[in-house]
Parts: sequence; structure tokens; C-alpha cells
Amino acid sequence: MSEINMYTVSIYTENNIGLLNRISAIFQRRHINIESINSSVSEIENVSKWTIVVKLTEVRMKKVIGQIEKQVEVIKAYYHTEEETIYQESCLFKLRTNLLYDEREVQNIIKESNARIVTVNRDFFVIEKSGLKEELELLHRELNVFGIMQFTRSGRIAVTKDEMKISKMLEAFQH
Repeated sequence: MSEINMYTVSIYTENNIGLLNRISAIFQRRHINIESINSSVSEIENVSKWTIVVKLTEVRMKKVIGQIEKQVEVIKAYYHTEEETIYQESCLFKLRTNLLYDEREVQNIIKESNARIVTVNRDFFVIEKSGLKEELELLHRELNVFGIMQFTRSGRIAVTKDEMKISKMLEAFQH
């Protein structure tokens, strides 16, 4: 039996309406849970890059990539292991302002986690932290003791350690 691994999928696409539904349906039909999804501009003008994180076997991953690449708007799709990528996630925490002044431990947690304060007002303050999922989860556990008013975490953003041949291919697509 094949080993289940975490994969980061990079999909380069034209920016078209409805593509998200079709791509997510490819995962849904195979009962594959998407751990995170992020969409952004890519290094090439008018080309979007989606970063999707999933856990499955490599055999299934290859089949999914094949299905994704059959979508008309998809230029190219890749998958990489954790070891082949450099990745980060980001999160925001909203907490009561009095905690910042009354709880020395909250100040220490912020400092030790290398989080940064984004805004402070009379009622609340917001801190931002970027890092690995485990670092964000640790900060969440530490701050949760004090009461988090709101929390949100981004999907993974990633680049590969090796050169991506996509850039040359996309230059041709651009002209």
C-alpha cells in the first residue's frame, strides 16, 4: 500500500469564473479533503497561481494532477512534497486591549513568538504572525487562555526549492 503524504499543489491558470468550483469538484469526487487553499497573482502577468495542500498517496496525487490539467484554463499543475517547498502561513488574532496592558504574559507571548502588533485601539488590538502551521497553532493555544475575540489563518503560500520551468513556459503564454 502506498504511503500517504502531504503535498503542496501549484496550479497556474487563466483567471476565469467558475474554475474554483471545477477544481474543488475534482478533489470532492475523490473524497480528498483540501487542507488549505490560496489563490494569488503569479510571477507572470495575467496568470493566477493556486496553492492547495492535500494529504494522499502519490499515485492518487498524479491522477488528480492529470484531471486538473484537463481543465481548459489550467496552464500547468505541479505537486511537491514538504521537503521540496518553502512555505508559510499567516494569521491574525484580535484580543481585548486591556490584556496588552494588564497581562505581562501576553506581552511575553507576542515577543517570544515573533508576532507583531498590527493595530491597537481602546477596545481591541490585533497581532499578526507568519510561520509554519505548528508555530501558529502554538501561538493560538497560548493566547486562547486569555480569550481570543477573533482569529483567522490564511492558506499556505509556497515556493519550490528547485527552479520551476513554468516561468519559461509562461513567458511564451504571455506573448
